Amino acid sequence: MSIGSKGNGSAKVVAPGTKKEKVSKKLYYEELARLQVELVKLQEWIKQKGMRVVVLFEGRDAAGKGGVIKRITQRLNPRIAKVIALGTATEREKTQWWFQRYVAELPAAGEMVMFDRSWYNKALVEPVMGFCTEQEYREFLRSCPEFERMLVRSGIILIKYWFSVSDEEQERRFKARNTDPVKRWKLSPMDLESRRRWIEYSIAKDRMFAATDIKQAPWYVVNADIKRHARLNCIRHLLSLLPYEDLTLAPIELPPLHEEVGYVRPPLTDQTFVPEYYP
Repeated sequence: MSIGSKGNGSAKVVAPGTKKEKVSKKLYYEELARLQVELVKLQEWIKQKGMRVVVLFEGRDAAGKGGVIKRITQRLNPRIAKVIALGTATEREKTQWWFQRYVAELPAAGEMVMFDRSWYNKALVEPVMGFCTEQEYREFLRSCPEFERMLVRSGIILIKYWFSVSDEEQERRFKARNTDPVKRWKLSPMDLESRRRWIEYSIAKDRMFAATDIKQAPWYVVNADIKRHARLNCIRHLLSLLPYEDLTLAPIELPPLHEEVGYVRPPLTDQTFVPEYYP
């Protein structure tokens, strides 16, 4: 039961940076709630059918990848829908095969793993920032398609998203983060340097697409200039790619509580309670 078979009108492709009207908050939350119900159905299908799903989220800094992942996982079981955001490789990991630490995070049967940035660091951050050699970079572009074909042949469903944001919108989001104390931590030195190297990132992204946009695992580009649209469009597209069925469990009949026979509760004064500042 694919969400794509129940569309509300035909979809259209709009180039990033194109001025368009933003959906209302009311419509956004209504549609998000509907799509999240479908995600729960998808989760149950993955669990019961023993599927293995991998979703990669790539894009420029402040493109909105994290926001989409949060909306996807908001109503899901974290034991089934797992988010992987690996930090900087250790000295030991730097000596391993590049894909090795990502392979360790791949799903078992009945799991969906979402990578918030992935092995594609070797095609973007590392070459742009000078963290790898030209030989290592070229070897990644050569071996990555074969690695992904191997994953698909093993039975993994591999889906890759690139979140496209204009330089004007990224600049606006960076400034907003800088003025908001709860978001300022998101502005890392790497983010600021990537802002300076916009053209280099564009060239690296184009080369990455040319080498790794393969039939078995194509890149899907999400226009991310408007966050609400990006979230809804990405979730809807993700659902449309998977032939899930509604395997939602029927309501469970709750057993009656046992009567408290001979049980004496300890006094409340023996327990330490959190102060109630907000009655």
